[in-house]
Amino acid sequence: MKFANYNFVPEIKQSIAESGFSRPTDIQFKAIPPIMAGEDVLAIAQTGTGKTAAFAIPVLNKLFERKLSGCTKGIKCIVMVPTRELALQITEVFEQLAIHTDLKTICVFGGVEQDPQIEKLTEGVDVLIATPGRMFDLVNQGHIKLDQIEILILDEADHMLDLGFIKDIRDLIKFLPYKRQTLFFSATIDLEIKDLAYSLVRNPIRIQISPKDPVSKNVEHSVAYISMDDKRFFLERLIKEKPESKILVFVRTKVRAERVCNALERVGIKSSTIHGDKEQHDRLLTMKQFKEGIIKVLIATDVSSRGIDIPNVEYVVNYDLPEQVENYVHRIGRTGRGTKKGIALSFCSPEEMDVLEEISDYVGKEIKVMTINKNDYTETLDFSEVAPHDWRSLIKDEEAFVAKKKKKKGK
Repeated sequence: MKFANYNFVPEIKQSIAESGFSRPTDIQFKAIPPIMAGEDVLAIAQTGTGKTAAFAIPVLNKLFERKLSGCTKGIKCIVMVPTRELALQITEVFEQLAIHTDLKTICVFGGVEQDPQIEKLTEGVDVLIATPGRMFDLVNQGHIKLDQIEILILDEADHMLDLGFIKDIRDLIKFLPYKRQTLFFSATIDLEIKDLAYSLVRNPIRIQISPKDPVSKNVEHSVAYISMDDKRFFLERLIKEKPESKILVFVRTKVRAERVCNALERVGIKSSTIHGDKEQHDRLLTMKQFKEGIIKVLIATDVSSRGIDIPNVEYVVNYDLPEQVENYVHRIGRTGRGTKKGIALSFCSPEEMDVLEEISDYVGKEIKVMTINKNDYTETLDFSEVAPHDWRSLIKDEEAFVAKKKKKKGK
């Protein structure tokens, strides 16, 4: 079934077509009818399946129809998300799909001054997209009124629980009308998620996409056995052999992210980092540059992984295997999104073998091993512009390099 055959208002149909959507994905096909019918929905769907449009399209259609019939002003829909990056990206989708209507979407999140956000709220809003902390602050200050909410959407609910937002969510529910439609979206499901979901939804339509295979079929994923101290050279070679590809690199810690970035800079590769220590302005600029292809290589931590929804990421590199196996799925879900194909490559050192086994059990399949013979391994080390044979000297050089940059920044 094509989107052209759905019973949407012409303005929404036009924006769907202009967005390049012709046929719904599985989650869109299953979620749109019950949302249009006013049902509560509990949806479990992996990343990259098109779930943002699965709720944005029917919600905007419903709100616009209500507005055309003379519906009163005020916030009608709230979308709660765990991170500011995800909030901004969902806002883009709503604005794109509502471009031919007079529906107004506003995004509020923490980490920045609240006054500009308050000023936008005073201008009127139909859809509010927010992180729980900032939203709760603005509600308590009286800047956000929730008495006319008709639709509540929780997206990436599992990640909101991971970040400790459960109390904020439960406190906010007290301000919402009892009679409302609730849409609950999560990439994973466990007892805690179920408890939260069933405390919010009433007789929901339950939708589960690919529950037995959490890894997108569009992603070819493999692992290479590489010594911890040699990973930088294999990353360097991949980047230089794929100069036009967008490559997203995941590491375990903020410190590791900066070290890998510095190592790449020494061999002439421009990259950038995104993690919790970065200022909001820097994070937004980095995401914009990566999206536009100004930066081809982005190095991220798991905290940022859910907020990275950039089109045409060809490679995801697990420079470090994740500490939590669930994060493997979230990481590689950044590529192969929608109908696109993607490649996920993990660098596994001897000390990470136990984690690799856990990941393989979690995804329910063995991860293809890339065979690297001794000659190929040596060739990769020799490929680097930095002589890798004395790695202790390299570490000293790196520390000196970091110290020099800090000293220069402090002037």
